[in-house]
Amino acid sequence: MNKPTLLDLPFEELIAALSELEEPPFRATQIWQAVFKDLRTSYEETTTLSRALRARLAEAIPWHSATTLKTLPSSDRRTTKLLLQLHDRETIETVIMRYVRRNTACVSTQVGCGMGCKFCATGQSGFTRDLTAGEIVGQILASARLLHVESRHLSNVVFMGMGEPLANDDATLKAIRILNDPRGFSLGARSFTISTVGIIPGIQRLAQEALQVNLAVSLHTADESLRSQLIPMNHLYPVSQIVRACRQYVRATHRRVTFEIALIAGVNDSDAHAKQVTEALHGVLCHVNVIPFNPIAGSPWQPSSSERVKAYAHIIESVGYPVSIRHSRGTDIQAGCGQLRAESANEQTSC
Repeated sequence: MNKPTLLDLPFEELIAALSELEEPPFRATQIWQAVFKDLRTSYEETTTLSRALRARLAEAIPWHSATTLKTLPSSDRRTTKLLLQLHDRETIETVIMRYVRRNTACVSTQVGCGMGCKFCATGQSGFTRDLTAGEIVGQILASARLLHVESRHLSNVVFMGMGEPLANDDATLKAIRILNDPRGFSLGARSFTISTVGIIPGIQRLAQEALQVNLAVSLHTADESLRSQLIPMNHLYPVSQIVRACRQYVRATHRRVTFEIALIAGVNDSDAHAKQVTEALHGVLCHVNVIPFNPIAGSPWQPSSSERVKAYAHIIESVGYPVSIRHSRGTDIQAGCGQLRAESANEQTSC
């Protein structure tokens, strides 16, 4: 993409871009009203602007909205998965999850992923490119539009979709700032959660950023050897160093860290594995999320039984760590990261 698009621009940069077109600053307010409050998808829908100005803006500051290729609702209607096509025909996934008191969008930060995690469909597909801030923002807007039709409001965003957010931290943080701006979408910083496999420089950067976003670490096991098999990046950023970085993050931000553990039957779900986690996290202000593994096509692994999940969580809770048992959402629509994209690619290959 040769020039920044409308969704890539913070408010001040939009004013500057409009100034080059000899348009007054109030145009930025009109445009952001259309984008973030009225949830329009193009200049053509923005009838507060003249037809001539809309044509000029479309040329000078392109407004790219991703095309929705597939919309898959779960059988219980609480989860919806979107397969979105970008300007270069690459595809990404976004998942919308509805809860009693909140509605959450799970968004992607990269096309594919270079982390190579063995339990993740995206990790197995490889890395293609980073998303721009505008492409990240666009996913949240697509989610907000879908919820708006249902008279619902988007309340939370989790960066747990395709890609590693802290391997694309510039675009991820820029997108958060755009969406956090009270002149636009105005989503509170604490409504965002960045999930990472443990990219230590990214964790250190978050500790210094003036953003009160939430940090989640995909831990899965504290056994260094096993984690290196599951998450190859553990060779570069081992558990011991990740936990040290999280301690520093807590000291700098006074915010707790969430550690995520997907339990795979017979792989990382034993009592001994749970005790290793409690020892590794000693002294860290944290919360632990335990969730059964979401099966992916071609994998021999299966989720741990509910009894094993409860036993594992009990061991961690017994030493004083707050624990939540999360249940997989949207398994009937391949809501696990990268599954729908992989299936769609296979369909195109077989055509």
